[in-house]
Amino acid sequence: MHSAEEQQNKLLQAQIDIGRKLASSTEQDELLTQILRLSRNIFGFENAIIRLLEKETGELVTAASFGYPEDAEKVRIVPGEGIMGQVALTGKPLLVADVETEPGYIGGIRGARSELAVPLIANGQVIGVYNVESCRPHAFARSDIAPLLSLAGLAAIAIENSHLYRELHAASSRNRELDQLNRQILQSASLGIYSLDMKLRITSWNPRMEEFSGVKAAEALGCKLLILFPHLRKEGFEEALRQVLDGGQPGRLKLAHRNLRGELRFQKRRLAPLRDGRMITGILVMVEDITDFQRLLDQTIQTEKLAEVGRLSAGIAHEVNNPLAVISYATQLLQREQGQNSEQLELLKRIGDEVERLKTLTGGLLSFSRSGETVLRPLDLHQVLQDVLLLVCYELGRKTIELRENHDDMPLVMGDSNKLKQVFINLVMNATQAMGRGGRLTITTGTTTDGDARVVIADNGPGIPDELKAKIFEPFFTTKQEGEGTGLGLYLCSNILAEHNAGLALDTAAEGGAEFSIIFPGMSGGRSYHKHSAGICK
Repeated sequence: MHSAEEQQNKLLQAQIDIGRKLASSTEQDELLTQILRLSRNIFGFENAIIRLLEKETGELVTAASFGYPEDAEKVRIVPGEGIMGQVALTGKPLLVADVETEPGYIGGIRGARSELAVPLIANGQVIGVYNVESCRPHAFARSDIAPLLSLAGLAAIAIENSHLYRELHAASSRNRELDQLNRQILQSASLGIYSLDMKLRITSWNPRMEEFSGVKAAEALGCKLLILFPHLRKEGFEEALRQVLDGGQPGRLKLAHRNLRGELRFQKRRLAPLRDGRMITGILVMVEDITDFQRLLDQTIQTEKLAEVGRLSAGIAHEVNNPLAVISYATQLLQREQGQNSEQLELLKRIGDEVERLKTLTGGLLSFSRSGETVLRPLDLHQVLQDVLLLVCYELGRKTIELRENHDDMPLVMGDSNKLKQVFINLVMNATQAMGRGGRLTITTGTTTDGDARVVIADNGPGIPDELKAKIFEPFFTTKQEGEGTGLGLYLCSNILAEHNAGLALDTAAEGGAEFSIIFPGMSGGRSYHKHSAGICK
């Protein structure tokens, strides 16, 4: 009786110890080894083995043991085969007083005579077998079954906990990997991506959105979108968001708006509902910035317009030249007739001069309208500048801009006349737009100390801030008001001059405006001397 009480107390203490171990450890091998050690102390077993059903094969495979030879541990048992196989198949304990009378016995310890096996059951399913053997017949009693089942139950709990932990750990790892992948996608995406909750509060904000908006994620998260960007209400964005939340259908729209840095941006936005099952929990917004594409498209359209204007100008110039030729011929005939007084002769001379000026102007239009590859020829830059001033003098006069010319001789250069006219026209027109009415434009020519040709176009306008000078030659960058420029003029000038091996530099003019200086490689053996055309823009 005392022995049974002592065994019961040991079993109770073992259960407490195993319970503590279950609470502090999820390692299956460690827990099973602890259970076998405690069962040895309680029952005095010289051996014990726990075999588990392998899911892939359905066989019983050793998970933990002591007192068994290595070759016995390696044996794989099919359910229904041997004593442990029968327990695995029926789910009921089996006590064999003498294994020599058991025809299906599978060898375990050497010299075994008796065996006791109990099932390990979890969630109503047999997951393994707890088995002990002895070299003595009738070594186990039926009173040993219940306490051994108790330990087997703890072993089953340990195994189930270990499986659950592994599955949870695997699921957690997959979730971490998925979360990391999602973060990498958001970090690397060329699209701006952010999400909103049902109250239109920002719940995510990727780096591309930081770049587009000028707002850092730390500043955006938790803020209401329409409070952070109130202009979106005027653009109808709130209505589009509400339609997605109410109807659950994706939406899209195109917006032109200014970000918090004041930059005008063109964006495509795609809206998609965020769902938890069937319930809408928020909105995913994907933003594609198409500003550069839009500006390039606008520039292409403008280029087509200019090309068409050029073709029309060429046609008009041809048409104008025909009556000019008739007027010129008639004037020459009248000048040859006798009997005209001095006033009449002066009038005819004036007509002839104006006809020649018009021919020069239409000739410039015809020349400028021609396009093609860059063809470098020896050029007199003074003549190119005079042709340009003929074309722009009306605009200078309309804005009452004073033109000052400071010319000195300089070498001839290799260049394409039409493309250099485009450069000079662009620089002059930029200056007139910057100055407004009543400004002063100064054109200076001369020779550098290295013998190169130098042309300087300066104005007394507001100038260009130092922080913008580094960006002024970048494509699509402009300081003009919206609709007044595409930001490609100076970029194209820079490219054309690069084709001529010429340098273009921006500085502050003496009168405070902008000063563009162009240095052309000079040709040896040829000089250009300015032939002043008095009154060209008077």
